[in-house]
Amino acid sequence: MTPVVEKLGAAVDEWVSANQAALTATRRHLHAHPELGYAEFETTSFLEQRLRHHGLVPRRLPTGTGLTVDVGSGDPIIVLRGDIDALPLADLKDVPYASTREGLAHACGHDVHTTVVLGVAVALASMDGLPGTVRCVFQPAEETVPGGATEVVASGVLDGASRAFALHCDPSIAAGQIGLRTGPITAACDRMDVTLIGPGGHTARPQLTVDLVDALGRLITDLPGLLSRQVDPRAGMSLVWGAVNAGVAANAIPQRGQLRGTVRVLDRDAWQGAEEMMRSLVARVAATTGAEVEVDYIRGVPPVVNDPRSVALLRNAAMETVGHDKLVLSPQSMGGEDFGWFADVMPIALARLGTHGGGPPLDLHRGTFDIDERAIGVGVRLLARAALHAMEADAAPPASSPPAPPRTRRPAPGDTSADTRTRRPTDDESHRPAG
Repeated sequence: MTPVVEKLGAAVDEWVSANQAALTATRRHLHAHPELGYAEFETTSFLEQRLRHHGLVPRRLPTGTGLTVDVGSGDPIIVLRGDIDALPLADLKDVPYASTREGLAHACGHDVHTTVVLGVAVALASMDGLPGTVRCVFQPAEETVPGGATEVVASGVLDGASRAFALHCDPSIAAGQIGLRTGPITAACDRMDVTLIGPGGHTARPQLTVDLVDALGRLITDLPGLLSRQVDPRAGMSLVWGAVNAGVAANAIPQRGQLRGTVRVLDRDAWQGAEEMMRSLVARVAATTGAEVEVDYIRGVPPVVNDPRSVALLRNAAMETVGHDKLVLSPQSMGGEDFGWFADVMPIALARLGTHGGGPPLDLHRGTFDIDERAIGVGVRLLARAALHAMEADAAPPASSPPAPPRTRRPAPGDTSADTRTRRPTDDESHRPAG
């Protein structure tokens, strides 16, 4: 770490200490005023005003909501992303900052993510001598499919950047802890609707028609088993049904039936071929029943696959932010996160921000979700330091500098990419288990 990065990192720490109350107030304002994807107009205006107040020049995304703003100048360019949309859930908490909008709530921590990235922008804008540019992206519509990240990528605002960082609230980790992982940390998530069609008939004479309920049952039970023999188990692909509908009367075989489920996978290459494989397997099973079949396959978001070097930079930042004892190995999640689209154009890394403040965990996507607000300052310090380390690492070396000799190092906490045959066995044990 250069003296410049060390000095700026210490300045960020001081800024967070002096502005903790303001960060909390910002988060509470956002929490009380949630908006759905692509309708975050008030949120966008609020962020615009805050950024302009601190001398920055934000630019709206082409979608009409969401912003991007540059802090500093020149290369390298490091992207920090915060998602700004909320969920269509009722806020069930009895707190002064509960949602003021019926049926809407920040139940996934996006108010925290937004506050953190805003805090980084404002903190770094108050400092001189940044060794590059930090591009803060306030992204709309993460909760939609295929996600607002696709619009960010298509808009070109990521062009020229060398890597991107983001974080996500994790109520299974204590506030003050940070979870890291190399490789897949979240899964791709697609939706599949299967409709079976037959002539219908009387349950007394199933041999004269297509027994649609039996056919649905075969798809429900056979498809997951067939899938397990078509895909490398290490890809982590799964099919789970969430809804089945057919018929009304107990003595009538229906003419239509429908299944709905999700296909999830940790491996991006396997995800690319998932739709073709699922359509083929559905057709094979349905053919044995005589039913006509229609498949509506909706591609969702890709897996978030954390780049090893970017995780190493995050680890350096986390060590300086919370210390080695507060780092945990984040487990892989089968949930979806559209930050994975950023990997189409650059290396990415997503960290888990511990938000649990004691008592029963307040899980994501529930109306009771809340955080220990001390986590906000941890997030600002983490992402600011990650950006500083990345600018230092990605800076072009002087033309006269010889190439650095290769170095060997121990795998870092959160780094699961190392070959287990060669790494020291104590490295994973250096993490505290999540939760």
